[in-house]
Amino acid sequence: MGGRPGAHNAITDIAGVRVGSAHDAAAWTGVTAILTDAPMTAAADVRGGGPGTRETDVLDAAGGAPKVDGIILSGGSVYGLDAASAAVRWMGARGRGVKLIQREDAPPSPIVPSAILYDLANGGDKSWGETPPYAALSEAACAAAMGPEGVGAPAYGNQGAGYGAQAGALKGGLGGASFLTEDGLAVGALIACNAFGSSIMESSAAFWAWPYEIDGEFGGARPGDSQGDKQGNWPAPAADLPGDTKLKLLGPRAATTIGVVAVNVDLTPGEAKRVAIMAQDGLARALRPIHAAVDGDVLFTLANGERPLDGLGPNQPYALSRVGSIAADCVARACARAVYEATSLGAARSYKDVFCA
Repeated sequence: MGGRPGAHNAITDIAGVRVGSAHDAAAWTGVTAILTDAPMTAAADVRGGGPGTRETDVLDAAGGAPKVDGIILSGGSVYGLDAASAAVRWMGARGRGVKLIQREDAPPSPIVPSAILYDLANGGDKSWGETPPYAALSEAACAAAMGPEGVGAPAYGNQGAGYGAQAGALKGGLGGASFLTEDGLAVGALIACNAFGSSIMESSAAFWAWPYEIDGEFGGARPGDSQGDKQGNWPAPAADLPGDTKLKLLGPRAATTIGVVAVNVDLTPGEAKRVAIMAQDGLARALRPIHAAVDGDVLFTLANGERPLDGLGPNQPYALSRVGSIAADCVARACARAVYEATSLGAARSYKDVFCA
């Protein structure tokens, strides 16, 4: 069944999902807040060998799986986990969260899972001593998400959690995509791409995700376009990107690609987990290699409960598989857009500077 990207081609095309980002231009790092207007069913799937997360265990169906008030994506490796604590404080002060005991003097407990990526060695000024910037950045990102621009089209590239990201031999970043089917299913993805692997094919300007591109959203390059045969717009790779770029890195480093998929469907925690598992295939379509020992890849699912799952196919397992398949495509597109929209930062050259100059 056909469809198209949503009005923003973003996760904010899913009703009730808001996005805000903040960054530190000196430290080359940032935070992205994905907040919800009302608590949503959520799940997480962890595939990378070196993840950094908070409150993913509580999303396990066997653990009670409460609905969440938002998800935080942050740079800063272990320092970035402080961003979620700040988001909890920020949201709790505004009355968001679960009240396990109904007493006026008992504050609510916001449920805000998070994942972090490693950007500590990207060249920014990390001399923060005992005051890393992530709490302040998280508060700014939460405020931006709940403001009027939080429901619009998020800025991509060097933004939020993707500000200091790197992707193989190129500058990484923040990217997103959405898809709305003719029968009313809506799926969106937001990805902070900081991959160990490459997003582009060997000796080519084409992204690995090129088969899933819609309306030239990440430049329209196709295999074979690296030799200037696309109306002169795609020059050969720069001298420092010869041949197989798949494993050429900007020096030894850890990596991670993290993100969120949102759907307008009523899912159980177990069903949301299946969507997150299937959505990980989008990372495999866009990045090679992926889920390496040095990656901390994590994807979350948010489900707003707007429409029943059994209205999307002849049976529930089929309908759920359809949701997961579209989610994987959106993740692949979001990864490519994250790299395509990034701008050069320090030693990390952008896709556009290498292939479009």
